[in-house]
Amino acid sequence: MPILPLIDLLILLSTASLLVGFALKAIDITTRYSPTILGFSSLDFVIITGICMGLALVLAARSWVKLHEDEIRTRRSHSIGGGSRRLPQTLVDAEDAEQRAFEAAEAARAQMR
Repeated sequence: MPILPLIDLLILLSTASLLVGFALKAIDITTRYSPTILGFSSLDFVIITGICMGLALVLAARSWVKLHEDEIRTRRSHSIGGGSRRLPQTLVDAEDAEQRAFEAAEAARAQMR
């Protein structure tokens, strides 16, 4: 079952309930009438918004972890199992360039003395 439409639906529901909550609060502030929809006040709609956004965030995080599960498992097995801990080649090249720059600066200082 695809999860993205469910996440989109939760975000849509939270946005709609937030707008309804704001509208109820605006009516409550501007008039003497305290409106409710099915017994829910403006604060209840804001709480519903938070719950829907939280559920959407949890579903998005779960789907991201499920998508990257193999990569995470591979990294853990290499770090725990005593696999070779090599630096990425770009870091090795950067360290070599830094070492050469340091040696060149030392040579220039030695010539100035």
